[in-house]
Amino acid sequence: MIKQIQLFQAKSCGSPLAYNIVYKKSVQRDLKKLPKAEAPRILNQIEEELSKNAETYPVLKGQFAGLRKYRVRDYRVIYAILGEDVLVLRIGHRKDVYKKEI
Repeated sequence: MIKQIQLFQAKSCGSPLAYNIVYKKSVQRDLKKLPKAEAPRILNQIEEELSKNAETYPVLKGQFAGLRKYRVRDYRVIYAILGEDVLVLRIGHRKDVYKKEI
């Protein structure tokens, strides 16, 4: 059974060599669970770092095999690279982010 993924597009940063950052719709829920000061900081880091260097971050194993993680302090961003897009699947605290299926 294939789950339908609902997506929303982030603002383009304008660089032709950069990845387009795309967020799964459930990421909005993830952001609401974070402290108010952390959510904008994490989103800024994602837009700056993942749009340029997404392929340099570690590949996950186990149930998340093939996905990658990006670390922002005590928070993790789980994402996949799909062609010229980086699909952000989940954002959460490091103790909780790996507990549920994507």
